[in-house]
Amino acid sequence: MHRIALPPESGHAPPASSSADASLHGAHEREIKLLRETINQLLVMANMQVQEKDKSEAFTLLIAQLREANQNLVLATFGAQDLQATAEAASLRQTEFLAMLAHELRNPLQPLAMANDLLGKKVALDPTLEHVHGVIGRQVGHMARLIDDLLDASRVSSGKINLQLLPVLLSDIIASAVEASEHSIGTRQQVLRMSLPKEPLAIEADLVRMTQVFANLLINASKFTQEFGHIEIVAKRNGAVVEITVSDDGAGIALDTQPFIFDLFTQGYRSLERAQGGLGIGLSLVRTLTQLHGGTVDVFSAGLGMGSQFILKLPISPLPMPGASVVPEPADKALPKRVLLIEDNADAAELLAMLLEQEGHQVDLRLDGPSGLRAVLDAPYDVVICDIGLPGMDGYQVISSARAALSAPLPCFIAASGYSQLAEFDLAGEAGFDHYLVKPINIEALLKIISAQVLR
Repeated sequence: MHRIALPPESGHAPPASSSADASLHGAHEREIKLLRETINQLLVMANMQVQEKDKSEAFTLLIAQLREANQNLVLATFGAQDLQATAEAASLRQTEFLAMLAHELRNPLQPLAMANDLLGKKVALDPTLEHVHGVIGRQVGHMARLIDDLLDASRVSSGKINLQLLPVLLSDIIASAVEASEHSIGTRQQVLRMSLPKEPLAIEADLVRMTQVFANLLINASKFTQEFGHIEIVAKRNGAVVEITVSDDGAGIALDTQPFIFDLFTQGYRSLERAQGGLGIGLSLVRTLTQLHGGTVDVFSAGLGMGSQFILKLPISPLPMPGASVVPEPADKALPKRVLLIEDNADAAELLAMLLEQEGHQVDLRLDGPSGLRAVLDAPYDVVICDIGLPGMDGYQVISSARAALSAPLPCFIAASGYSQLAEFDLAGEAGFDHYLVKPINIEALLKIISAQVLR
């Protein structure tokens, strides 16, 4: 008997083969999804690796650049140090050269100044001698000022100008500057007018240097102003500042020159005969010294032939003026002294000895260091005048050796030198000098020092 297969009823499960296919399809979908997630993760990791690689390469490049920049910086630093060392060496050589030049120029000035002082004692013998005496004195003084300007220019360049600041009356500074410039103004028969505040105004200043500032301005105004021209100084207070104007109706300053007029070695208009002269140093010193005093200086001129104005502004000192000190009259002023002169310039030594002997002093002369030291050790002297640059032994060695060997009372040791650098002043003090005079020696100052000594 045969069985007949009936169709499945509604709601019965599908055949086994269909269920297996569905299960396989689901698993396949999960595998695909998992694979896609894995691929996405790998892509993310790959991107991160690429980014890290880019960063690494960029970092490596940055390090290389930094190393190169550092090497360039090191090279630039050494280059700057080399340039600075070269500049300092050049500045030192310039300073030493100018100091030596000043010394060599002052040496021949010394006998000229001494000879002129001797000539001054004979002017009564011949009316023309007074004029000759005046001419020589003025030219020697002018030469000495030029030498000082050269050294000041060197000090400005090396920043070695030292100031002794004290409250000083402006009127005293102006008076000293006028005195220093009156010969130039008087020779050209120019008219100088002054207008100063009635109230006493003091500024914190180095009297010598600030006098130099205004003297330079006045001499400069006189130099570039015609005969019978006019020069004017006007000072007025403006709050805590005093404003001083030095003006003239002279040659004026070209507009294109005015921005550089305070630069070292800059000259304004100069006529063909070069009557104005000068080295182009004075105005540079004016600016530097004014700035060192906390002030400013400006120039104004409408142009050539229109005159000039220099305007200085300086702070007024709030400090009280120091009391005036009383200087006692030197003792034994008229008594002759025993003087030893040690000087290798025979002309200068002979003439200075003649001047001192005419004043009544007894003078012994030595021309080198060793013989000078023997002389000061062999006989008692009231005063020893000693040059610094001597053959055999320099002046420092002579005086330090003399001080070490002699017992009290010691003579007064006076340096007479062509060197005027601050270092020489310090060395002279360390060696035992009591006074330091720069050639050409001011005879009046020397005689006052000698007269003040007590006889041994």
